[in-house]
Parts: sequence; C-alpha cells; structure tokens
Amino acid sequence: MRRAIPGIVAALLVFACTVGPRTWALHGGSRDGDPGETGRTTESVARGALSARNANYTIAVRLDPAAHALHGRETIEWRNISRASTSELRFHLYYNAWRNLRSTFFREAALAGERFPPPDEADLGWTDVTAIRLVSAGRDSPAGTDDDSAAIDLIRSLRFIEPDDGNGDDRTVASVALPREIGPGQSVTVELEWTARVPRTVARTGFAGNYYFLAQWFPKIGVLEDVGWNCHQFHASTEFFADYGVYDVSMTVPAGWTVGASGRELGHRDEAGGTTTWRYLAEDVHDFAWTTSPDYVERRALFQAPGLPPVRMRLLLQPEHLSQAARHLRATEAALRYYGTWFGAYPYPDITIVDPAWQSGAGGMEYPTLFTAGTRWLAPEGATTPEHVTVHECGHQFWYALVGNNEFEDAWLDEGLNTYSTARVIDEVYRDSNHLASSFFGGFVPFVFRDFPLGRVDGEWIALYRQSARIDVPATASWRYWPAAAGALSYGKAALWLHTLENYVGWPTFRRCLATYFERWRFRHPKPADFFQVMNEVSGRDLTWFFDQVYRDTRVFDYGIDALQTAPAPAGAPSQASLRSTVVVRRYADGIFPVDVVVRFADGSSARENWDGRDQWKAFTFDRRVEVVSAEVDPEQVLALDVNRANNSRLAQPEAGRAATRWAAGWIVWLQDWLLNCANFV
Repeated sequence: MRRAIPGIVAALLVFACTVGPRTWALHGGSRDGDPGETGRTTESVARGALSARNANYTIAVRLDPAAHALHGRETIEWRNISRASTSELRFHLYYNAWRNLRSTFFREAALAGERFPPPDEADLGWTDVTAIRLVSAGRDSPAGTDDDSAAIDLIRSLRFIEPDDGNGDDRTVASVALPREIGPGQSVTVELEWTARVPRTVARTGFAGNYYFLAQWFPKIGVLEDVGWNCHQFHASTEFFADYGVYDVSMTVPAGWTVGASGRELGHRDEAGGTTTWRYLAEDVHDFAWTTSPDYVERRALFQAPGLPPVRMRLLLQPEHLSQAARHLRATEAALRYYGTWFGAYPYPDITIVDPAWQSGAGGMEYPTLFTAGTRWLAPEGATTPEHVTVHECGHQFWYALVGNNEFEDAWLDEGLNTYSTARVIDEVYRDSNHLASSFFGGFVPFVFRDFPLGRVDGEWIALYRQSARIDVPATASWRYWPAAAGALSYGKAALWLHTLENYVGWPTFRRCLATYFERWRFRHPKPADFFQVMNEVSGRDLTWFFDQVYRDTRVFDYGIDALQTAPAPAGAPSQASLRSTVVVRRYADGIFPVDVVVRFADGSSARENWDGRDQWKAFTFDRRVEVVSAEVDPEQVLALDVNRANNSRLAQPEAGRAATRWAAGWIVWLQDWLLNCANFV
C-alpha cells in the first residue's frame, strides 16, 4: 500500500559512488582476548581506529522535496567478526514500518494504546531496493574495488523475512542470498540502489513542511553474532543495533538549504539544477542521521574543559527559538563536561544539536555525534526546558553511541543508565532551577520518582514505576515487552535501581563502576551480564542478590512503620527506664533490601537500628524514661525503589497541619512537573 509517484523511476539518479581502496592493518584476535557475553571473537581493530570498523558505508543520496522522496546508492564493505559463517546478508529497511498499518510497528503501537487514524497515502513511508550487486566476497582483507565488471546481480534473491513475529505484512527486514559463504574474518562488498518515500514525521523521522529529519533512512546491514544474524524487525517500543564503521555520505538537497549530519563536513558544492551536495564523514559510529531545512539558524561554539578534548558544537535552531541558543549550548557543555569527567571523554571532534520544527514530532532522540533537543516558544529561565532534554540526548553520546549495546534486546543498558546520569547532571548544574523540588525534597531526586502518573523522557512515555512495577520482567528482551511497559522498565525502573545502587555503595565507588564499564565496553556490544560483572568486580561486593530482584524478577519494594506504642516498662526492666516503647517495621511487598530505622524520643534523643529487611516484620523495643514520638524507615531514602514513601514514617501523636503541608508540597511539585512536561506538546 503505497502511493505511486509519477516519474519516480525516470527521476532516479545514477550516482557516482566509487569506493576507493581501503586497507587496514589488522591485529589478530579479539580486543581483549575474552569474548565474554559478546559472541564476537574474531573482532579486530584497525591501527589508529577506535572501533572494529567492520560495517562501512559510502552513500550518495538525493532529496526530492516535491515528492518527499530519497534516491540513493550505497556501497557497503562488511567484515565478518563473528565465529559463524553466513550464506546470506540481512538488512534493515526501517521505512517499511510505515508502508501499511499492518506492519509490526503499527500493530504493537495499537497494543500500547496509540491510535493512528487512517493516514493520507501521501503521509506513508517505504523503501524499495531496486538493485543489489555483489562486488566481491570471501576476501580476508576489507580492501575495496571499483571494478564492477565482475559484479553479481543479487536482486532476485531478495526476500522479506519476519524473524520476530512471523507477520507477513511486515517488510522491515530483508534477506539476500550469497553465492558463497562468508567465513569468520572474511569480507564482502555489495552495492545497493534504492528509493524511499519520506513519511510525514513518525517515530522522529520524516518531514513537516520544509523541515526534514532523516533517521533510519537507508538500507542497513544487521549484526552477525556467533549464533546467527541479529536483525530484528522495527518494533514500536525499541530502538536499534548495528556494528561500528566509517560513513562517507554525500547528500544532495535544494540550494540554500542547510544540512546537518553525523560526523564532520568535508565540503559542499553547487550542482546543476539548483541543488547543492554536502559531504560528511563519520568514523567509528554505528549509525548516520541527517537533517535539512531552509529555515535553520546556525550557531557555533567550542567546548573546552580541563582534561577533556575540545569539541566543536554546532546548533541548528528554529528562528522562533533564537533567544534560547545559549541555553542549548550551555546544556550540551554540561553533559560533555560531567559525563566526560565522571565516565570517560567524548572522543569525536564535532557534535550537532538540532532544534526540531514545531509540531514535527522529531524531538528528543540520539544519533552518533548528532541529537535532537526539544523546547517551546515560552521557556522561562528557571524551567529546565530545553536543558533537560538537551542533557539527556547529549548524554546518549556516551550510553548509546560509545557503548553500543543492543537496544532491541537490552534497552535499559542505555536508556536506564542515561536517565540516571541525566538526573545527576541536572542536579549538579540546575539544582536551583526547580525551587520547589529543592526546597521540599532536597538532594538528588531522579525526576522519574515524582508523584505524577506519566512523565516524558527522551520522547518515550514512562508509566509511573509505582503503577507498572510488575508489568514485565526486565530481563525479557526489550522488543518482547508488553508495548506499554518499555518506558516504565527501560527508563524509570532502571534509573531508580541504579540510583539505589549509588546510595548503597556510595557515589565514589559507583562512579568508578560506571567509568570502568564505559572504558571496557566502549565501541563494543555489551550484554547485561557484562555490566553486572563490572559492578561486582569494582564495588568489591557480590550484588547478585540485588540484580536477581530488580532485573530477573518483578519484585516490588515497600517498607513502612506499622505501629508505634509506649507503655509502662514491665517488671525486670532497667531501673532507670520507666517506659517501654515498641516500634514495628513491616515489609509490605516481596522485595528485600537492608534498611535503617530511626526512632526519635520526647527528650530529643534518637536511636538508629539496622534491619536486613528479610522477615515480614520486625519489632524494636526501647526502655527509656521518655516516650517515642516518631519513627522512620530508610530516612536517607537509600531505597529509591520504595513504591510508597507515605508509610515510611509515623508519628505517635499526629500534629495538626503537618501532614497537610507535606502532601500539599508534593502536589505542587507534581503540578509544576506536569506543566513542564506539557511543553512537549507545544
């Protein structure tokens, strides 16, 4: 189901997409000699490169705004860095998710409660591959060739497959048979020609007027692992996964239109017919996105910080948001500074911040060396819009672009880590911006743990953790989550249990854990077991008991004070003690965590007890001359996962007005956050 575009074949350009010889000096074996959970044992890294660079693209593409079409030709040099041999290549054709409403993307979106009216045919998107040629295969070196005389036509072997759900209406994954197997360490070079219809913006890619944001826009090779191809269909609630490589991309757009893209600009030239071709090079990345519009206002700045490499920042801003340019750049600097200092430096020389067009739906998303922010026309100082989304998406340059986990299967490894890290930066830099939260909550409180039913982070809905804690097991592959569960588990719950771990082991230790994980796994594909192993190793503690509960189970944590009472001391009590106070602490849910209990007495004294939290309840008794006045479990809020803080403290005699003030403050903060989140719809 797609609209026929008159003349589209006749208009297809044949681009000169010559691939010059490339030679890498290869090192034998894997990067560290231990495949661990990665299943990529023949991986090798070129001298001077940061990654394995086994999936390299040279692409020439022309945008036809009148037809909302892309016409492209690409050459892919792919090297097999797994133990497996393959007689096929698998490709993602992401734009086919919007070819019809029967795709897996739309089916899952409907399950999540999203309702899409029947779209106008002009708003649909698709990709048609018109040619595939095998240039070379079976080489033990990734050197390219520009000799097409021996190219083998593979287009007849292309077939659509549905490896995840068997949905025959889904065409987001294609398989192409090869005439010979590609073994470990061997390479293949293929050329593809394709045409794509750019959809009206959906899932952050597409067009809105003369604003174009092109993400997941080209045929993209999957990831071959030891067990076979990892090439999932386009799911509604998960993102992407790919190998690292070099992207050399030429984009032809109408003259006068600004282009922003992953990597760095190598130059641009005017062409006949009123167009301009821009060329960008991105090295050691696993994706490439770009944008173009005649309306962008450009601002540039240089990030510099002690001990960190300089970064050229380029901001492409909508004209109506020009007054916010400095705020976008300052927020980007904050992310580069604190993520870089805490976890590891940003290694690329450039970063591009894109301010999406109004009502384009393209806000809040990450791509290597480029990200979209999000703001509104009215964004007063003191409200962390656009700062919050800018910090979050820039932060994904670390927990996504550099540490390349599989977002289809383990989305929390970047979304959870980044949501946690974002909250830390916001607290560090913008603590005073949210005056109510600072006054009534104090310290570092992740915004996902607020008393509102829905929040919006990174463009994805987060169902409140309290309401969604048991919705699915986090260890389930992310693409298999109940669609409405993705935000609650990948963002909210993961951020909360990471914050709990920080409280438990202490920030200095937790920071070392994350920095070690970052350094060990950047430019690679870690699994959850790799993260847990680093946490145990660096903290010096076996935290398996915790991971079993928050990752491998759906346990909920809820501790509270069940009862306070004071009575005359029984016979046999110490002579100086005339009263016996009893405090009963209860575990209301099935999650187990050690907690402290602080008990306060009428003379101003207090007692602190530690409870391992295992039993359903525990009674603490105190023989004193004065009665107990209050008790609180987990007073430092170490257990950020506690689903009901209202029962954590109790007064022996309620004080008029105190509870009302506390709840009123909480509702005011809820209202403030709700109004800020409404900005996403402006």
